[in-house]
Amino acid sequence: MYAIIATGGKQYKVAEGDVIRVEKLGVEAGQTYNFDQVLAVNNGEMIIGTPTVAGATVSATVMGEGRAKKVIVYKYKRKTGYHKKNGHRQSYTELKIEKINA
Repeated sequence: MYAIIATGGKQYKVAEGDVIRVEKLGVEAGQTYNFDQVLAVNNGEMIIGTPTVAGATVSATVMGEGRAKKVIVYKYKRKTGYHKKNGHRQSYTELKIEKINA
């Protein structure tokens, strides 16, 4: 059984027991978070929502928050002496999928 959920402008294919990293949710570690934007559920037969599946939720436990590896942004223009180096670390929330309610 798996489901496709939408959060943070992205879509994730999840199954029970999976550990995923999503955009920062601002929820304390150890708490339960429910996703109500379930786009599709497969439990033997595929159920596709329009745009979401009515009554379907995915429950997850928050394992913690963190920051991803640094991405270097380097801007450069030749012959002018212009170059600028910048870095970015995206914040994320790590979740463990507990139950898919179809």
